[in-house]
Amino acid sequence: MSQHLRALENEIGMPVMLRSASGVTLNEAGGRLLRYADSIAGALQSAESDLEELASGGGTVRVAAFPSAMADLVPAAIAEVAEASPSIRVRVTELEPPEAIAATLANDADIAVVFEYEDAADDVALATTVLGYDTSFVIVPSDHEHADRGRAQLDDFAADSWVAGCVRCSAHLQAMAKASGFTPNVVHETDDFHAAQSLVARTGSVTLLPGMAMRAYQRPDVAAIAVEGDRGRRLVLRYRQGAELVPAVKQVLSALESSIVATLPGDTSGL
Repeated sequence: MSQHLRALENEIGMPVMLRSASGVTLNEAGGRLLRYADSIAGALQSAESDLEELASGGGTVRVAAFPSAMADLVPAAIAEVAEASPSIRVRVTELEPPEAIAATLANDADIAVVFEYEDAADDVALATTVLGYDTSFVIVPSDHEHADRGRAQLDDFAADSWVAGCVRCSAHLQAMAKASGFTPNVVHETDDFHAAQSLVARTGSVTLLPGMAMRAYQRPDVAAIAVEGDRGRRLVLRYRQGAELVPAVKQVLSALESSIVATLPGDTSGL
């Protein structure tokens, strides 16, 4: 102890104790340092408690996810985590893929739940877990001439007016239409899949929506038709390298992987 005190005094350049034959007492410098020592000890104890919580599998995991993933996938994963590990707190923010990835890169999120298309994959310095593919469907009014078809070519809808979605979804629609030999006549734009279906039902237009969105909600006055030759969008988890070693993050990643099985059943033909 004496050696530590002398080292401290050498570090700050002044004594912190008055030494006499009867013992030692704190001088003014020592008294001031003692006040800091108490707060430092408290902070260290709090840090130790936090680390113990993380080591035991608890803590807070921040998830950024795109809108249709919020419809069922992410809530299902949160429910699974809550049942298996009540000490884990999951906090969710709705963000489109580019913003979710940016938040993860900036350490404002631990996991980004994103989607990407083959012609627009994200090339970022983040670890990746692929969940699967989400099939695309053309959504038409229930009285549309192709409404009773389970599957169709995209150019079957070349003469229709279209509702376009988010920037990434709209770009995919334009790329698919170009490959099919036409340019879609986009008359409405919304990234809300409820609103998109309403526009289809009320205005006679058509739109392209992912199966995940349609399983969450489908109006009774629209029909969903699978697109021939389109694999759909790839669903991906992005997170910083090493984040999966944190028990709480690992648990949430695992829950998202298991929840996708119910969210994306293999047979989508009967949607």
